[in-house]
Amino acid sequence: MCRWRGRQRTTLRYVRANATPVCRSRGRKRGVPVAVSWRFPILVLVGLVAVVIQPTRETVLLWLALSIVLTVVDLLFAVSPRRLGIQREGGSQVRLGDSGTTALLVTNTGRRTLRGLVRDAWQPSAGATVDRHRLTLKSGERRRLTTIVVPTRRGDRLADRVTVRSFGPLGLGARQRSFDVGGVIRALPPFHSRKHLPSRLAALRQLDGRSAVRIRGQGTEFDSLRDYVEGDDVRSIDWRATARRQHAVVRTWQPERDRRVILVLDTSRTSAGRVEDMPRLDSEMDAALLLAALASRAGDRVDLIAGDRWVRARVGSASRTALLAELVQAMSPLEPALLEASWPTLAAAIADTSRRRALVVLLTSLEPAAIEESLLPTLATLTTHHRVVVASVSDPALTAMAARRGTTAEAYDAAAAERTLTLRQRTADVLGRLGVTVIDADPEHLPPRLADHYLLLKSQGLL
Repeated sequence: MCRWRGRQRTTLRYVRANATPVCRSRGRKRGVPVAVSWRFPILVLVGLVAVVIQPTRETVLLWLALSIVLTVVDLLFAVSPRRLGIQREGGSQVRLGDSGTTALLVTNTGRRTLRGLVRDAWQPSAGATVDRHRLTLKSGERRRLTTIVVPTRRGDRLADRVTVRSFGPLGLGARQRSFDVGGVIRALPPFHSRKHLPSRLAALRQLDGRSAVRIRGQGTEFDSLRDYVEGDDVRSIDWRATARRQHAVVRTWQPERDRRVILVLDTSRTSAGRVEDMPRLDSEMDAALLLAALASRAGDRVDLIAGDRWVRARVGSASRTALLAELVQAMSPLEPALLEASWPTLAAAIADTSRRRALVVLLTSLEPAAIEESLLPTLATLTTHHRVVVASVSDPALTAMAARRGTTAEAYDAAAAERTLTLRQRTADVLGRLGVTVIDADPEHLPPRLADHYLLLKSQGLL
């Protein structure tokens, strides 16, 4: 019998949001679920021998009755699953695509040995491969049951229930009970682009190790003094040092450290599209992680803002050793929202993050309608205070579709693909005229291209 606690109207259609159901049983108790094993039908089939010897209706009914009585007696001697104490060890983390483990601690608090089957059920996207465990547990004994999971989706994968079947001595029937044992496995972003990190770090070391960076002005800082050689900029001559040494001496400069890199991850409806069987949002995360790892090694401060109509996640300037860990933790539970992005809201979050000039990387889709309605009016303010880069995931299937024109259907598909590509290029040209750098590449090439552009800015002293 269920009643509603709180205010309510006469029909369920208008139940108040603050009304919560309170269910109470009246008199009768719910029965204990039971199950039969494969041995029961085998036992029934064995009765065919008696039927062949004495083919009468009484023989069939007698054998069925005997089988049922044996099964009922077996159920009575089965240990009740209520005698078990089940705990789950702390939740774990695993990269998407890798395998992880989760464990149950099962304790027999009864006086008899329990023989049964334990199923540790998880939601399908958790990828629990071996979730059924045969168990023989003596009185007072504790056993650790390990389930292997291979998540197929990023985010928090939740446990469903733990179901126990306790079989009797004959193994014909079993008592069954389900326990609500909470559990969670966090599937982290896979970070496939980390394979590009060593080569970009080598380029960064080469950039930092140059003997002279002949750049002056904003975005550089003094490095050292050296003798003048032909080809040096005369504006770099240090006249006081030249007077002391009696020969020309020039100043050398290096790109400034401790600059600001702000990554803005768009989680609106455009990020839900799939490219090469992967959501755009996951590909954008991959590019953001590579750039964050590279910028932190270069001594720059990295911030993350993720959102659509509201800010969904935020990571401040973490230390170099803890940055990637904090980023993947913040990205893991993010999911695309079926909402339009509110770029004024995200721009306000950028302004709250840093008042200084920074490199702002907008990881979003080059969808003309979404950009023209919300992003374009905001870019005028952003480009005034920051250097802005728009990184977008392109679909290589569009290029392949535009190249196939063998049949009439393929010609129509090619026309649609050409129109989409033209609109994307037109949008990129509009952004370029506003002083925004646009990087449009497929999921495989977007992370290294974004990292290369960052290195180019560092080498030119523009960051």
